[in-house]
Amino acid sequence: MKLTTLINSTVIIASLAFTSGIASAQTARSINTAVNPDALGSNSTNVSYIQPFNLVNLAYQGAFKQQGVPSGGVLISQGQRGNITAKDLVKAAINAKKLPAQVLSDRTYISAVSSQLQTLTGVYYPE
Repeated sequence: MKLTTLINSTVIIASLAFTSGIASAQTARSINTAVNPDALGSNSTNVSYIQPFNLVNLAYQGAFKQQGVPSGGVLISQGQRGNITAKDLVKAAINAKKLPAQVLSDRTYISAVSSQLQTLTGVYYPE
């Protein structure tokens, strides 16, 4: 593991530890304002989902262990290896009744979750 990756992971973990209350305080927000208001187009409906940051934070804290998603450092290492993807986290959230099933076809939301997962792991990989 590169030193910069280790430092980045440590900073992210510390940030998550300090912001753990955010996930419970901000459980839903419009995807149109959370990502990009122009990205969904004019035909899109304004649906509220868990913010992508909060979804990844919940996974890190172990909220999706029953759905087979590891938590903490194991989540980070599995993400670095590409064994856990944004779609895996969204599927787990759907199975845990935290998101509706139609989110799985929302490319903008999946992309935003992927960006948050990549920030957590320090590794950039395709969705």
